[in-house]
Amino acid sequence: MSIKEKTLDQIEAKIENIEEFISENGVGSKYLSKAERVQRDVNLGLAVAGFVGLAGLSAWAILRSSD
Repeated sequence: MSIKEKTLDQIEAKIENIEEFISENGVGSKYLSKAERVQRDVNLGLAVAGFVGLAGLSAWAILRSSD
């Protein structure tokens, strides 16, 4: 690995560290955390609703075909 590549890697790592620090402690970090929690909850709700819907549809199809 050349000096140029090492330097670029180090600069990229420092920039990533700064971006992470800003996202955790910077302006809007609380809003971002809240938005991430809401998105997670919505995703879980959609997954559960999909599973329940699929289970209900399967039960309906099984009961309908057995008549």
